[in-house]
Amino acid sequence: MANGSARINGNALQLGDGAQIRFIRTLRLPESGTHGLPPGLGEFPLRRVEDHPDTVPPEWLAKGGVMLPVHLREAMWLSFAGTREPAALQVGVGKVCAVSGERWTGRLARRPQNYVLLPRQPWLDGINSGKGAVRQFVAVPLGLGATVEGQVTGEETTGGVQLQAFPLRPDPLRRWREQERARLVPPPMPPSFGGYAGAPGAPAAPGSAPMAARAAAPARSAPAMGLGVGGSMRQEVYEDTRPLSDWAEEPAARVFVHLVTPPEWRRITGEPAPPSPVDRAAYTRAGLPWFDYYDESGTDLPATDALGAVRPVGDWIGDDHTPWVAPTPSQTRPLGNAPRPGKPVQDGDW
Repeated sequence: MANGSARINGNALQLGDGAQIRFIRTLRLPESGTHGLPPGLGEFPLRRVEDHPDTVPPEWLAKGGVMLPVHLREAMWLSFAGTREPAALQVGVGKVCAVSGERWTGRLARRPQNYVLLPRQPWLDGINSGKGAVRQFVAVPLGLGATVEGQVTGEETTGGVQLQAFPLRPDPLRRWREQERARLVPPPMPPSFGGYAGAPGAPAAPGSAPMAARAAAPARSAPAMGLGVGGSMRQEVYEDTRPLSDWAEEPAARVFVHLVTPPEWRRITGEPAPPSPVDRAAYTRAGLPWFDYYDESGTDLPATDALGAVRPVGDWIGDDHTPWVAPTPSQTRPLGNAPRPGKPVQDGDW
């Protein structure tokens, strides 16, 4: 268990003093071809599991962490905007590393690299499939075999998303801070449209549901959700050029993120879940932007065999979309090269 703490600030998850993560709703890509970066359609709301002890399943209380509502086959990406200092962030999907494809170990490794480098990595849309591409994160129930966890390990017992952030050791951190002060360059701002690196305009997270709403819906076993993959998009997962010894041996914080179906979200919290995202064809026909990111200063990590073999969720549950409407060239926008602390999130055994 990490010595530090995880906190929710609005809909942002703060791990230790450095890493900040937001879960962004987006359009699901076609499962064939390689595409540009889809837009952000607002933030997923986050709630602490411990704030709903009477309505969440007992096993969730044991794991602690946070929860968010997600529709079947809904796609998401992780934004790291707001990360203030370097962090090595491990991202697990059902306790399978989204970068290396290996089982969750809770320790940093370099061969293969099992973390993303913050703030160097601005976002992560899916599992690392190599050659400048990732396969999109898509929500799917456990039990079908469609999750990354099920395909890599042959079992579906964990689900959810696991996050763990390691800070730099004191000396490398001091050198990094000195270099930052010498540069005197402000951090890059997110695009003005509600897409990559942030989703402005999302409402502030309301408080916990009233006790009356929780009392009316007793705790029970909830449908388990995990992440499979959808379409491929152009995105690099950057190689870390620091010595592995620059990073702390123990994480600053870790958290388990439970994925909740909309009906269960209402039962547990008393709040309605956000509606299903807009149809992608309607979005494209409206002339709204897609994105293309390129950074020549970074080195992309190669895909591992385990993640390269993961198949899309459509192979299990079919495709429910109308034919793909590709964005016009003019719709694709190139992307170039402190809040009050919230309440700590309880960690548990997972």
